[in-house]
Amino acid sequence: MGIIDTLQSFNLSGFKWVAIGLAAFVLGLSKSGIKGIGIIIILILAFVFGEKASTGVLLPMLISADMLAVSYYNRHTQWKFIKMLLPSMVLGVLVGVWVGDAISEVVFKRVMALIIIGSILIMLFLERRKSKSIPQNKAFSYSMGFSAGFTTMIGNLAGPIANIYFLAMRLPKNEFIGTAAWLFFIINVFKLPFHFFVWKTVSKETLVLNLVLFPAVAIGFFVGAKLVKLISNSNYRRFIIIVTAIGGLIMLFR
Repeated sequence: MGIIDTLQSFNLSGFKWVAIGLAAFVLGLSKSGIKGIGIIIILILAFVFGEKASTGVLLPMLISADMLAVSYYNRHTQWKFIKMLLPSMVLGVLVGVWVGDAISEVVFKRVMALIIIGSILIMLFLERRKSKSIPQNKAFSYSMGFSAGFTTMIGNLAGPIANIYFLAMRLPKNEFIGTAAWLFFIINVFKLPFHFFVWKTVSKETLVLNLVLFPAVAIGFFVGAKLVKLISNSNYRRFIIIVTAIGGLIMLFR
């Protein structure tokens, strides 16, 4: 089956092609450092492909965007935070694989939305107090890592959790982006076999689709990288908090 025949097998209308092209572009923006807009991608792909199938369509695109991000921001990576989060995040992914078919997506998203909004309110409170303290409790890091791993496996929804964690760690803009890039590159590659062999949401056909959409991802990434350079560290924190809160509200009421 050729590339054109493979793409035709998805039976996508012109409108849906525009929609997934936009999702790919927004994904590039997100991975470049314009964080908090990932909910837009998830909503578009879920509309086009369905909730669970969309996770398999999105995952290879995430990995390709992660590769761009780790190449661009590699020198800013803070590995101590990755070492802190990764073990509990892997555990969260494994639990997510196990319960992924059993949990109600509606209930899951409502709970996630409430957790995100609650966490944002705490972050806003700390911002108003101008607190410079960093959470030192390992239980905080482990719980955030597990939550991020579980949610990224169930619905690629770990972005808001990671945003909150790295904001709490008070990472500067470039360190925030570089550390998140490597963390999600590692965890997304770890997730790939489960989508291939357990959930069967990634296939040769979806990989061909991903290949066709990659130019939109790359354009979005480099446009976003230019925009990130224009944003100061303080304004970057405010932007992440606001957009993450909006994403949580969208998730709650969609």
